Order: sequence, then structure tokens, then C-alpha cells
Amino acid sequence: MAKPGHAWSRAPAERAGDEDEEGEDPVDAMIARTGCLELHRELQHCMAERQDWRHCQAQLRAFGACMARRQQRE
Repeated sequence: MAKPGHAWSRAPAERAGDEDEEGEDPVDAMIARTGCLELHRELQHCMAERQDWRHCQAQLRAFGACMARRQQRE
């Protein structure tokens, strides 16, 4: 049975081959346009490593603040 949560814990190197075959991930493309992609990847890395979002609060706040600044500019 699968663990609860998202299944986005694959390492970036593993995704690189998938992107060549399937094209760019639309979610990554959307986040890249906000300018917050690096913070999003840091958050993903933390969550994949720690397996508990509660241990990634600093990354979560940084990504949320970046997205909020982007939303205010629009």
C-alpha cells in the first residue's frame, strides 16, 4: 500500500530522462515562471529526505513567501 502524500520524491537526475521522453513537467514550468522554482525544489528535497512536512517549515515558509510576492505583483 502506498504511503500518504505525494509521490514526487524522485531525484532530479531520475527526472531528467523522463523529461526528454515526456517533455517538461507542466507544474515545474508553471513554478519556474514565478521565479520560485529553486525554493520549490529545496522544499521537495527536504520533504523527500525527511518524509514529514513538519520538519521543512523553513523551506515551506520561504516558498510560500516567494509565491505570495509573485501574486502581489500581478
